[in-house]
Amino acid sequence: MKKISIIALIVIVLTACGDNEEKSAQARLQAAQTALKQGDFSGAKLQIDSIKQLYPRSEARKEGVKLMQQIDLSEQQKSLAYLDSMLLIKQKEVDAIKGNYVFEKNAEYQKIGNYFHPGQTVEKTLHRSFLRSQVNELGVMTLTSVYCGRTNIHHSAVKVSDKEGNFAQTPPSRDSYETTDLGEKIEKSDYKMGNDGDVIGFIYLNKDHPIKVAYIGGDRAFSFTMSEADRKALAAVYELSQLLSSTEQIKKEIKEAQLKIAFVSRKMEEAKAKQ
Repeated sequence: MKKISIIALIVIVLTACGDNEEKSAQARLQAAQTALKQGDFSGAKLQIDSIKQLYPRSEARKEGVKLMQQIDLSEQQKSLAYLDSMLLIKQKEVDAIKGNYVFEKNAEYQKIGNYFHPGQTVEKTLHRSFLRSQVNELGVMTLTSVYCGRTNIHHSAVKVSDKEGNFAQTPPSRDSYETTDLGEKIEKSDYKMGNDGDVIGFIYLNKDHPIKVAYIGGDRAFSFTMSEADRKALAAVYELSQLLSSTEQIKKEIKEAQLKIAFVSRKMEEAKAKQ
């Protein structure tokens, strides 16, 4: 009889403990639901994680899994709404200034057009050596070193420096070509931002000060002082590139949010179908 009583007592104690654990788990689940309604996604996730850790055998744990999907969905929906509003703002900023640039795109062979500063169009830069700036519709900026002269120098890189001796230098260009037009030797080398040795950034930060430009890697030395107009042109194109690239980044994040929403929604529908 004593053994039966002890066993019964243990069962009662365990049942009571189980009931208390379930109540505690349900309380945390309720707290997670409240946090979700208040838009506190981090708080809601914290409550559900605590259920998994503290009460792994509770029924509330299963409900927590479902609620976590709802939290993920709500979080992505809120993020998408924010990104949509940010995209509108950025697009308005781009629209407000893009008219200050010359846009060129050949529909026959170009999928993406380019913006130039009006002071650096082809007809305004004939027969001179200079650094040309451009940015495509996706925000990718390119610096081009243009050389015009009687003889070739075969340059492949650019070094820019200020009067204090601070400088930046591009790596050898991966996109260069040379040609001759009515006896004039013309060389052009492109350097995309991010693979320009921070030359673009150096010029932008020093746009109000004299900058010496040296074409290097060729047969002979060639240098000149960058004109104020070309420094200002680069600065203007750089600022447009920042707006365009941030707009493209937002578009990328919008696509990611949409994919996550579709994934979570599909999982929720599959869970409902199994019930």
